Amino acid sequence: MDTTSIQGAGASRGLPGPLAGPPAPAERLTPPAERLTPPAGAGALRPRGPRGGLGSGLGGLRGSALLVAIACAAGCARTPPSLFPSAEVALDRMRATSACSRAVQGEATLDYFGEGGRVRGKMLYLGAAPARLRFDVYSPFGVTLSTLTSDGERFSLLDLRTKEYFHGPATTCNVERFTRVPVPPFALVELLRGQAPVLVHAPDQAHVEWRSSFFGGGRYVLEVRGAHSARQEIELKPRPEDFDKPYAEQRLRVESVRVWQEDYELYRAELAGHRTARRRPVEPTPEEVELGIPPLPPSGPICDAELPRRVRISVPESGQDLVIRNEQIWHNPGLAEGVFRQTPPAGVTVRESVCAD
Repeated sequence: MDTTSIQGAGASRGLPGPLAGPPAPAERLTPPAERLTPPAGAGALRPRGPRGGLGSGLGGLRGSALLVAIACAAGCARTPPSLFPSAEVALDRMRATSACSRAVQGEATLDYFGEGGRVRGKMLYLGAAPARLRFDVYSPFGVTLSTLTSDGERFSLLDLRTKEYFHGPATTCNVERFTRVPVPPFALVELLRGQAPVLVHAPDQAHVEWRSSFFGGGRYVLEVRGAHSARQEIELKPRPEDFDKPYAEQRLRVESVRVWQEDYELYRAELAGHRTARRRPVEPTPEEVELGIPPLPPSGPICDAELPRRVRISVPESGQDLVIRNEQIWHNPGLAEGVFRQTPPAGVTVRESVCAD
């Protein structure tokens, strides 16, 4: 088995894998300011020929009033009667909403778009708090193409198409070589669990406010400032049936997370399609039945917290975009010993992947 070593400061070097491709260095894109100029006379009140009289104007006003009434009936500028008194209370409530979920298991489709073009695939995955991951990408015929594992300390990537095995520390840049987006392993686990990864911060460096929207009813917006000029914005929304409940009883959906380092947006995540999920049923496989082996115990309690069916992670300034669409997803599956680690099979080239975040 050949063994070589590679080094790099980040994922721009790229490793072979289902989402691999040589991305170009990210350039800051500063679009020119644009102005919408109204047509001449747009603000003037003028008759429009024979039908531009008083009756026509009143009809327009009645139509506008009707539209406003319909919009308001759909949730115009509604504010929950009970609002969170602080960002820390809101964050605690967000965590409590899905506290029963210790791990998730999903079957999903991947859709990546970046410098190397568009890549699609199917994936089985496991994510367990705080930072354990396993991704198995397979072909339409059910053949495994590549496997990524991270136990929170060590990272491994097996690419069966190129017969290469990469290993190294479980850093953001190593995992990024597979996912193509700069999201730390613990943050990726949190997003898959429907949670927002939160920067380490002092309590006085976070605040929350309710922002109403004309058609959508509004959402909580949390702004958090961390160390080293890092900051983030988290959008939370109460479940519709909890809108009028006291804030301590509101179950919250994470709708988006944005993270900046100084003025550079590292990534943004959008979570959608929240639906109730269940704990993975404890059912023995045919092999376990034949050998008399008991099934794996669940990794957590019974849980019915919502999980997003769509997770989109993008890097606006480089154009990288990864969408995970869950076809099936469960809470607290059984976790086999060593499922977040792997060893290189015979006949592959082993390479050490060393990079620093």
